[in-house]
Amino acid sequence: TRQHTGKTQSAMSMNTSKSETVKEHPLKPSRRSMPCLAQSQTHPQSLSKHSSFLQPNRVQPQPRPQPLSAGTSTATVDVVPLFSSGFPSGIGKEKDTYTDDSEHGNYDARTDQSLLLQNKLTRQKTEPQTKSSLKADGMASSGLFFKDGKKRIDYILVYKKSSPQVEKRSTFEKNLRAEGLMLEREPAVTNSDIMFVKIHCPWETLCKYAERMNIRMPFRKKCYYTDWRSKTMGRNMRELKSWLPRNPMKLDKEALPDLEETDCYTAPFSRARIHHFTINNKDSFFSNSTRSRIVHHMLQRTKYEDGKSKMGINRLLNNGTYEAAFPPHEGSHKSRHPIKTHGAQNHRHLLYERWARWGMWYKYQPLDLIRRYFGEKIGLYFAWLGWYTGMLIPAALVGLFVFLYGLFTMDSSQVSKEICEANETIMCPMCERNCTLQKLNESCIYAKVTHLFDNGGTVFFAIFMAIWAHVYLIFDTSEELRPQFEAKYSQVERVNPITGKPEPFQPFPDKLSRLMVSVSGIFFMISLVLTAVFAVVVYRLVAMEQFASFKWYFIKKYWQFATSGTGVCINFMIIMSLNVVYEKVAYLLTDLEHPRTESEWENSFALKMFLFQFVNLNSSIFYIAFFLGRFAGRPGKYNKLFNRWRLEECHPSGCLIDLCLQMGVIMVLKQMWNNFMELGYPLLQNWWSRRKMKRGGQLMEHKVSLPQWEKDWNLQPMNLHGLMDEYLEMVLQFGFTTIFVAAFPLAPLLALLNNIIEIRLDAYKFVTQWRRPMPARATDIGIWYGILEGIGVLAVITNAFVIAITSDYIPRFVYAYKYGPCTDQGYRQEKCLKGYVNSSLSVFDLSELGMGYSGYCRYRDYRAPPWSSTPYEFTLQFWHVLAARLAFIIVFEHLVFGIKSFIAYLIPDMPKDLCDRMRREKYLVQEMMYEAELEHLQRERKKNGKQYHHEWP
Repeated sequence: TRQHTGKTQSAMSMNTSKSETVKEHPLKPSRRSMPCLAQSQTHPQSLSKHSSFLQPNRVQPQPRPQPLSAGTSTATVDVVPLFSSGFPSGIGKEKDTYTDDSEHGNYDARTDQSLLLQNKLTRQKTEPQTKSSLKADGMASSGLFFKDGKKRIDYILVYKKSSPQVEKRSTFEKNLRAEGLMLEREPAVTNSDIMFVKIHCPWETLCKYAERMNIRMPFRKKCYYTDWRSKTMGRNMRELKSWLPRNPMKLDKEALPDLEETDCYTAPFSRARIHHFTINNKDSFFSNSTRSRIVHHMLQRTKYEDGKSKMGINRLLNNGTYEAAFPPHEGSHKSRHPIKTHGAQNHRHLLYERWARWGMWYKYQPLDLIRRYFGEKIGLYFAWLGWYTGMLIPAALVGLFVFLYGLFTMDSSQVSKEICEANETIMCPMCERNCTLQKLNESCIYAKVTHLFDNGGTVFFAIFMAIWAHVYLIFDTSEELRPQFEAKYSQVERVNPITGKPEPFQPFPDKLSRLMVSVSGIFFMISLVLTAVFAVVVYRLVAMEQFASFKWYFIKKYWQFATSGTGVCINFMIIMSLNVVYEKVAYLLTDLEHPRTESEWENSFALKMFLFQFVNLNSSIFYIAFFLGRFAGRPGKYNKLFNRWRLEECHPSGCLIDLCLQMGVIMVLKQMWNNFMELGYPLLQNWWSRRKMKRGGQLMEHKVSLPQWEKDWNLQPMNLHGLMDEYLEMVLQFGFTTIFVAAFPLAPLLALLNNIIEIRLDAYKFVTQWRRPMPARATDIGIWYGILEGIGVLAVITNAFVIAITSDYIPRFVYAYKYGPCTDQGYRQEKCLKGYVNSSLSVFDLSELGMGYSGYCRYRDYRAPPWSSTPYEFTLQFWHVLAARLAFIIVFEHLVFGIKSFIAYLIPDMPKDLCDRMRREKYLVQEMMYEAELEHLQRERKKNGKQYHHEWP
């Protein structure tokens, strides 16, 4: 269910060595650094012999093609652009000369696909493939290269031939070729109006833009002998683990590729120091995800018309010039042959078999493979989700224990016994016209259910969850400008104080005015949410009168349950309806602000969406927890809304049952709806698109005849806002799990069960139902960490108020120590609460209602009886309970925050070993750059015949 990782956001952002404590080779006399070696020296078997992955890695020179015209629909054209000089000698030749000849024997050239490990023993027993299977395999892997079978496809553009935007498309593609990209057109098989533009990024262009984008690539490292203590401890740990039983949640080493780059230190790529990077093979040095990210960067900044703002693939997608733009998948996610005997066909197939299948629900996630295929940003999300899910396990177990404790002590509870046996206690009517007098024992079921969530373990669980939230958060490069920001403020520039170069600048008055408009929009939407909650409150006031006079006896008897249940369902429908509006409003307000960078845009948009949905989701829960029944008044002097509807009161057994019902229904229904929208909706869309193709007779006899880019075109695109929806769903769930957990101990268990399903749903969706998303870099989870910290603080405050105000824990505590049979003796057992129910109910004279009743009735409050000298005034017990509630809130908050601060002091923000590895990487990279400059200077001096010195001049 998760990948066990320490500090998730730091661990995923650094590609540091995993084998620093293993035996390393001694230093050679030469100052040249050793190449980066893989951990395992077992080289994999090759993939299917008939796969297109086995094309020669060396790119042969291509004849110069004809110019590409935007208007042609069937011509297939390759363009070989001219590149500027500036590369070290040897680049561009057939033979790779990026490493010393003496070092070639230390490692093998391994492509992305050859990294897939195969089972040697079973591979030898594989039966020969038939001609039909050979053809199927060949077609399954088609669509990954140009028609020459050599140039890899890095990106796909899709447009309609009937689109009128021919000139824009022609200019855009012309500028792409000028930037160094190669394009090739091919019409669709299933739709004559669809044209695909395949994009290939050559080696020289990749190097140029990798240097511009400061992409970190595997850099050679020096080999040092590690400390003998570390060696001894590592050897002892390995021996100890060999005696322990195998962890069933770990994937077999033979099931995953040995990713070579994880054993390397990385450094920003530089063409001037290219000979110091670990380049085993030009075609595999830049991974598929890195190549796609470079091409996407170029697409975002290429013009399609003259003008500062006329640039970027996003604008062309919005105005209909192109229908879609996406990187292709690496092939099919399924194979007709078992993976155990024939191995994985590609990384997508491997991800499906080892990650996305439901049978892998209990396994750790292959995070390195996820990061390699989808990029660091998506890999970081799944690492964070796995860590969060794993941390839910202890919280779910403790919550389940508290619930079971309440279940086993439900019948022995003194409070429940007194309510169930009170067959002579008459309760005052809870509504104006249709409610009748009821006996207290009719609330027996409500009292027992309330005890499930409001028992002696509630306070302990609330403290545990507050500390758990903090512990979870503890363990848990320069950025480019957005093209939209550059286009908007290109006329106003200022010098960057860091780089010393001019860059677009947003004036402060413009920024302030846009921010004020955005804040006003946020407050308006929040007021809309509060208005919706007020409407639900009015519904409850009207509905309780109607249900109390309902013809059906069951509804009439349990009219409060019917009122709460229908109110929750209506509130849920309002929540889901407003969510659609919030997304569009948040998008417009964020675009209005014109954030400077992509991360600023994402953070601003995420904050708005969180505020909208958090208020929308929790406002009704806050109303029930802290306002329901607090301002209803007393019999004979009830408060009314608009002088017409009497305010709703709590049930005789308390308001906690309403809070539990509200949280349980919303949490379960929302998770079911989210899971359907994440997987069910894309499945239905993909099924419908396939059905339309079959009905139109456009599909060929065999599905495998479609090229890969056309299969991807028939899939659904990733959400418009990327991972924002995924993070938002989990953060809102985290709020549900922690903020009101004192009232609903089963929330962590429900969250755990949902997340176990969520991980596999997301994996299946990313691998099989969505087009391959654009890989992106990320060093942390962004603004979500700050939001989680805010939720953790809010959880401490709300749980303190829930225990002190909503539950009956404090009134029972005060009665046991001050007014019960164990006064001044200390609370020892349930008998100390004997007489509590009678003490918590006040007396009212029914004749004062003017409804023809006589005698006395009881209601929940601490007021003097009608025969007192001060009738219906608050008693001394009321003030004792109020003081105890305020004192509990203060003590609870100080205790929890004190424990959290102590834990934060004990646990560092970054583990020491990770900090040491990061510092070591920085040191090695600086030293190697120094050596590269020194060697370059020495070669120049030899070449020019100058005197040679070993020291730095």
